Amino acid sequence: MGMVLNDGVALLQLALVLSSLYVGLLSAERSTYIVHMDKSLMPKPFTGPHHWYSSAIDSIKSTNPTASIGQKSTAKLLYTYDSALHGFSAVLSEDELEDLKESPGFLSAYRDRQVTVDTTHTTDFLSLDPATGLWPASNYGRDVIIGVVDSGVWPESKSFDDRWMTEVPSRWKGKCEEGQEFNSSMCNLKLIGARYFNKGVRAAEPNITISMNSARDVDGHGTHTASTAAGNYVEGASFFGYAFGTARGVAPQARLAVYKVLWKEGRYASDVLAGMDQAVADGVDVISISMGFDFVPLHEDPIAIASFGAMEKGVFVSTSAGNRAFRRPLHNGIPWVLTVAAGSVDRSFAGTLTLGNGVTIIGWTTFPASGFIKNLSLNYNKTISPCNSTELLSKAPYGILICDDYETRFTEIDEPDIRAVITVGSEPKTFESNSFPFPGIIISPKDAPTVIKYASSSESATASIKFQQTILGKKPAPVVSTYTSRGPSPSYPGILKPDVMAPGSLILASWSPESYVTNIGSNIGLTGEFNMISGTSMACPHASGIAALLKGAHPEWSPTAILSAMVTTANPLDNTLNPIQDLGLDSATAMPTAMGAGHVDPNRALDPGLIYDATPQDYANLLCSMNITQNQILTITRSNSYSCSNPSSDLNYPSFIAFYHEFKEGVLVQKFERTVTNVGPGATKYNVKVKAPKGSVITVSPKTLVFGKMQEKKNYTLTIRYNSHEEWIVSFGSITWVENNGNHTVRSPIYVSPMVEVW
Repeated sequence: MGMVLNDGVALLQLALVLSSLYVGLLSAERSTYIVHMDKSLMPKPFTGPHHWYSSAIDSIKSTNPTASIGQKSTAKLLYTYDSALHGFSAVLSEDELEDLKESPGFLSAYRDRQVTVDTTHTTDFLSLDPATGLWPASNYGRDVIIGVVDSGVWPESKSFDDRWMTEVPSRWKGKCEEGQEFNSSMCNLKLIGARYFNKGVRAAEPNITISMNSARDVDGHGTHTASTAAGNYVEGASFFGYAFGTARGVAPQARLAVYKVLWKEGRYASDVLAGMDQAVADGVDVISISMGFDFVPLHEDPIAIASFGAMEKGVFVSTSAGNRAFRRPLHNGIPWVLTVAAGSVDRSFAGTLTLGNGVTIIGWTTFPASGFIKNLSLNYNKTISPCNSTELLSKAPYGILICDDYETRFTEIDEPDIRAVITVGSEPKTFESNSFPFPGIIISPKDAPTVIKYASSSESATASIKFQQTILGKKPAPVVSTYTSRGPSPSYPGILKPDVMAPGSLILASWSPESYVTNIGSNIGLTGEFNMISGTSMACPHASGIAALLKGAHPEWSPTAILSAMVTTANPLDNTLNPIQDLGLDSATAMPTAMGAGHVDPNRALDPGLIYDATPQDYANLLCSMNITQNQILTITRSNSYSCSNPSSDLNYPSFIAFYHEFKEGVLVQKFERTVTNVGPGATKYNVKVKAPKGSVITVSPKTLVFGKMQEKKNYTLTIRYNSHEEWIVSFGSITWVENNGNHTVRSPIYVSPMVEVW
């Protein structure tokens, strides 16, 4: 801090300093600088910061109108900043800037720079901020180790560059396993381990030849998930010009270890188990596994089995819910792991359609080329417009063809005269596929009459299309993706799954150049360093990265505590502050079985207020309550040290699910007991707020929880009373513990449903 001067002296000194900037030769190179100032040192005669800064700039001009070389002063104030920061931007020479650094009130300055849209934009959508919240609190996940169990890694990807990384933690026990086109030097301070497991594949097909017998990823899936979770910064990333910006993972300073268990030649549980087991032995902190096994009970599910041992050792496991939508219930409905559903982000990809009459319309496209369509004939023919017949399409005139249905199969449009296509969409809230192999755009039904009317008005109608545009701020967002699998989980329906929703649609991340990312036409495949794909496989590593950040900020938290923090702070509202919608249900309000508690909120999860914790014995008590044998329990727990003297299906979980028997009349009652731990700063009080599911009465006792200190535990009971129904009716609500000072709200979803069958 500089000394405080009286107003007159301060004004004089500021004027002298600014005047001295023009003593000597004026630097020929001038730039815009952002200058941070200490507002508390502003002299009183000035009415405000803008007056102070503009007066200084005017003083420069009047005192030194020209430099000794005859150049006219071009010092210019651009912006005054007084909300998010204090200071200004101005055009200055380097010499002027150096002298300004001696001025009272000066804090710092740096050259202005071009701004780009950040990708995966999801870190912005998740409100991760370098100045505050979970990123700085966790040091960006530094030294937390994420084990990615998947299809391997492309080590040359820029996402796995180790710049800015410190030495590998001494607790790391893993290695970089050599193999085909993969040597140990390919690992570094970011990618600290790589192993591969294919004995299961070889055993199933003894005579098989493994095409890439190493941890090298030739599929792309593993590279994509690893870079999403913890990729380093990569400037200039894009999907053929779309989503251009700086790519980085959710936890960009975390370490990565990859375990290749998925092969083009087969995908076997034995290999998956081996990979997860090795990850735990190597010392990872988080396991990210974007795969699952359908129609298997817990004691036969390799992910359930391996993740129990991981949880025992303090390793957090994040899994994907599956991509079968309503056709098949979710997998990974495992009580001791995080199960992640997929949603959209507030980003869309566009092309601009400009009609010959000057009307401009924004449509959707991801056509992967930098070319453009310019002043071509625009054609609309009701006979051809369904665009569903090769014979009809062969009769299309030269130019741009208008089609009535956005689900037109573009790969069948191979007629040389069709230079581009405009299709009319049903205006879904989001598109989920990157496949757009033919020049064209999808326009909304509200814009279609304008385009069709113009095309029909004259034989000389023309249009132009420009591609590769990215639009941010799309509303509503997020929405639940159509493809994400829904709960309840038949493997164990007594726990509400999924737990949370994370970004999963059109996520940009690194890719293997050995695998196509998209195509043009029906037979031209394109490769690239980055790919933009959709799935719960993409949502899972987002949650894995968040878990790594939370582990970095709270190393003392158990995996269950981290899960609880993510669930109770998830947001059930979209960016319009309305309930999140479900694309799979025609944009109806999303149910907890589609999105869990809501969309993950990393910064709120850093400070959840209360957590629902559980021990390995608590999970063993749940297994003991199931209709399975002792040996089946031991398959999961691996130890006789767990007692079955207190079996209980009422796990201390941060959500509630209750079932009634269909066609059975009468009022049904289900009681839950929960224990919450105060992880806030000290003594506090919480009051309960209940939003009961339709047709149910919720009773909570006590209604107030009073904590005297940090880490203190309190118990409460929640009772659901509801009427059985003759038809399949589901309803949902929530319970929220609200701190007296409003600093914390701890929300848990409640779901009431007819009984489901267990696998």
